[in-house]
Amino acid sequence: MKTIKGPAVFLAQFVDSEAPFNSLDGMCKWAAGLGYKGIQIPTWETFLIDLDKAGSADEAEGQAYCDELKEKINSYGLEITELSTHLQGQLVAVHPAYDIMFDNFAPDAYKNNPKARTEWAVDQVSKAALASRRLGLKAHATFSGSLLWHTAHPWPQRPAGLVEMGFEELAKRWKPILDLYDGNDVDVCYEIHPGEDLHDGDTFERFLEATNNHKRVNILYDPSHFVLQQLDYITYIDHYHEFIKSFHVKDSEFNPTGKKGAFGGFNDWRDRAGRYRSLGDGQVDFKTIFTKLTEYGCDVWAVMEWECCIKSPEQGAREGAPFIQSHIIEATEKAFDDFAGAEINDEKLKKILGL
Repeated sequence: MKTIKGPAVFLAQFVDSEAPFNSLDGMCKWAAGLGYKGIQIPTWETFLIDLDKAGSADEAEGQAYCDELKEKINSYGLEITELSTHLQGQLVAVHPAYDIMFDNFAPDAYKNNPKARTEWAVDQVSKAALASRRLGLKAHATFSGSLLWHTAHPWPQRPAGLVEMGFEELAKRWKPILDLYDGNDVDVCYEIHPGEDLHDGDTFERFLEATNNHKRVNILYDPSHFVLQQLDYITYIDHYHEFIKSFHVKDSEFNPTGKKGAFGGFNDWRDRAGRYRSLGDGQVDFKTIFTKLTEYGCDVWAVMEWECCIKSPEQGAREGAPFIQSHIIEATEKAFDDFAGAEINDEKLKKILGL
């Protein structure tokens, strides 16, 4: 068993134009003041990390930048849990139907040019591999992107072979990236998420198989997305614990009515049957999750990802650190009944068995 690290916070949802959320120093001071011990850094926010410098092809230059960045963050009593390329990872694979909307994730120079946008995204995710290694990180958080999501509940029916071809293409795009991460000894943790081609257990297995069981294909576990899918997020850990190398602590709830259910997504978030909530306000059984992850020895940071359609982010952040801390289990190194034991040898064992 292994004690989960934390509490930590994903900074992405708290970035703002106002202080303290518009500078690295400001966000570090804020997070540490609330009791967080780690931060997950969104790499698309250049004031938090300059990925071009951190992932520079010049080893000395890149290492010097990463050493300085790490030293600054450590000075606040914080550690970097993972770097995140969720937005760039999404752009590694985009179906043309989503081009206009996903252009928002790319710099202006790459908009209206899907090929150039994809090349930029691959370069960004690749630089994050070098940056992660230079920062001493072992896991990286990202999205897989999606070529098939529009066929998840299809009409007309999918033609035979479409899904297989889609995963082959997705794997083809990611294999060179995965090889680079392997060379830098960093695991790629795909957040299993609706909207991505990797959105449940079956699709994760399809991708793993398509990459020839690449050892760097791993999971960012977030139970909130499974509640919205009505997937058994507890048993999921039993199936995939060996792949869980990153962990988002996010709450959600699913309350279907006679008017809406899992496909009620045309409503605003507050009016959906499935919606994200602040920690402790939803339906996720975190006690069991933390127990399972601890029992299986999952070496992860417990990183709060805050998304709530009701509670303010300020309150959610204040409540998040103590909530996570209260769920972290200090893994025992001894059995509770050790006191009742006695020195045993083979002769005593034989007597107990009546031999």
